[in-house]
Amino acid sequence: MTAFERRHKILDLLRERPAIRVTELAAIFGVSQGTVRNDLRILTETDQINRVRGGVEAREGYEIRNPAFLARTRIRADAKEWIAGRAVDMLQDGDAILLDDSTTVFQMTPYLAEYRGLTIVTNSLELAQALQDNPSHTVILVGGMLRPGAVSATGQPAEHMLQSLHVKTAFLSYAAYDINLGFTDPDIQTAQLKAKMIASAQQTVVLLDSSKFGKIHLAACANTDRISHIITDTGLDASYFEALRKLDLTLTVCGPNASSASYAPAAQASRHFRIGFANMDEATPFAVEVRRSVEMAAQQAGNIDLIVADNRHDAGVALQVADSMVGQNVDLVIEYQSEDRVGGLLMDKFQQGGIPCIAVDIPIVGATFFGVDSYRAGHIAGTGLGQWIKRHWHSRVDRVFALESPGAGPLPAARLDGQIDGLRETLGALPAETVVYTGCGDTREETTEVVKGLLERFPRDRHIVLIAVADHIIAIGMETARQLQREQDIVAVSQGADRQIRREMRRPNTRVVGATSFQPEKYGEGLIKLAAAILSGEPTPPAVYVKHDFVTPENIDSIYPEPAAY
Repeated sequence: MTAFERRHKILDLLRERPAIRVTELAAIFGVSQGTVRNDLRILTETDQINRVRGGVEAREGYEIRNPAFLARTRIRADAKEWIAGRAVDMLQDGDAILLDDSTTVFQMTPYLAEYRGLTIVTNSLELAQALQDNPSHTVILVGGMLRPGAVSATGQPAEHMLQSLHVKTAFLSYAAYDINLGFTDPDIQTAQLKAKMIASAQQTVVLLDSSKFGKIHLAACANTDRISHIITDTGLDASYFEALRKLDLTLTVCGPNASSASYAPAAQASRHFRIGFANMDEATPFAVEVRRSVEMAAQQAGNIDLIVADNRHDAGVALQVADSMVGQNVDLVIEYQSEDRVGGLLMDKFQQGGIPCIAVDIPIVGATFFGVDSYRAGHIAGTGLGQWIKRHWHSRVDRVFALESPGAGPLPAARLDGQIDGLRETLGALPAETVVYTGCGDTREETTEVVKGLLERFPRDRHIVLIAVADHIIAIGMETARQLQREQDIVAVSQGADRQIRREMRRPNTRVVGATSFQPEKYGEGLIKLAAAILSGEPTPPAVYVKHDFVTPENIDSIYPEPAAY
């Protein structure tokens, strides 16, 4: 059973019963609970289920109405999901984009909930209906002719409307691609409409699963000289891979678990670099933001082939990924790995392969460090938190819950030290029994249980401070407090200021009073610049620290402005 089939089966099960536990799902499918949690994360992020303690429950969502379209979505569904997931990573809040009526592009729709303020132009009825309930986005449905059983509008009215529109990126798919004839479709009107779509966009990205290559249909649509980027899957035939590498476009080949390889146009530079990026995981919003920024910066550089892999927050997997990077003869590795204990083993592999390494946020001896100035970041948050407590709680603190991540090593732990020191410098001495240090676990479920246990242990405390080393821990902590109706007893600061915690700070009467920003959306620019300097033999410092701001509910809109409404 593929991941796509397993997730659809989970949804089928939830139609038969109101809720189901993680352990039960793991037993039903014969997979690990970690695999099930990853499935549930995707289904939650795409607004198809609700997570509840220990399991999931169904959520009312959009169901495809056209049977023929639904059947097409299930053909090569895994490949389409990989491709669509990578395409969505190219977006930024506030973008104006064009999405066609293909089933591959339709797979992008659930992930659009992660963004804000998009203007989406489409000729797809199914896609427009799937997005109509998202108040953040503006959907413009291109008008035209509707044939019996059609799922999209075509014809001259649609083409005329597109002539007056100008979007940043068009995401299109086609029925076939041939090296000599380019992209083709079986329908003439569809081919003509897609030509107008390309003309209305600053850049065009084609989403095409590997089964479409080497085929020809009736109507010519476009040549590759009008296309800036092709995204496909690992089933791509070697002959087509080599042919596409010679063209003036970016080629991305996607696989499972967010793995991908993006190849810069060969004609743009005499010297290409092959860089590997091993991401911490694909479950943590901060890590996803870092990966997206690295991919974007590599593409903008124009001379970098980027190999992306997922360490899955697992030391054993990180070692396997390192072996793969060495085997692929990368010129440099950017390593984002949360387990401090395997740093030496990873570096030994890279050194034996003669591969320089940049370590992100978690130091590795022998690697160039890039990331957070942990103690300073913590101190900024602790000071801001102390000032809030002085104003609103008259300096009273009953308890401090300090959620540790001991596996990450001493440097991230310095974020907690900085927060405690900032609090003490602002409020004065904190009695030793006031501060409760505890490990928060590696999973959402473990962190939830830890926070629940602490709140049950101190039922009468009404002035509780929550601190941790990362945004996702604080987000889980606040969610747990709400479930236990203890949210008003807690005040928290966070580390990172990723999308998740920014949403939390925009909640009315939020109890997250600030977050030290690490700006993960800018990591890629700094990492690729540092990598280029190392590969060019330029002198580089042993550590490069990112810029830190203290983001609060009061200043969040000036630091991270919301996209303007259409």
